[in-house]
Amino acid sequence: MIKVVLGIGCDRDTPIESIETAVFQALQEAQLSIDNVRSLASIDKKSDELGLLSFAEKYYWQIDFYTAEQLSQVEVLNPSEVVRKYVGTPAVAEAAALLSAHTKMQDLLVEKYKYRGADNRNATVSIARDRVK
Repeated sequence: MIKVVLGIGCDRDTPIESIETAVFQALQEAQLSIDNVRSLASIDKKSDELGLLSFAEKYYWQIDFYTAEQLSQVEVLNPSEVVRKYVGTPAVAEAAALLSAHTKMQDLLVEKYKYRGADNRNATVSIARDRVK
């Protein structure tokens, strides 16, 4: 069975429901299920984000956190100057997924799935094939 890493970026105070919906929609787009997920990854600025932490805890997934400097070293398909302005790197979800999966863009199964919840909070999910053995 293929294993994947979910890279997740989100607005501050994004509730677990919005993160969960974004993840399940991104997994569906890639024709994957939660059984395929090895772990999550994000920027270290989200290490206190309750919705993200609650989501990981609910499914017993670890989260790898990376600094903006680490993330900015990763080549991605969808860099964003808006993201760079707010968190100091042009990509969070794509870069975090690739770093945590120990791979490059050829293993990016979902580039940058964007979701805006009913709460008006944004979540972004990228999915990378896991190359960790």
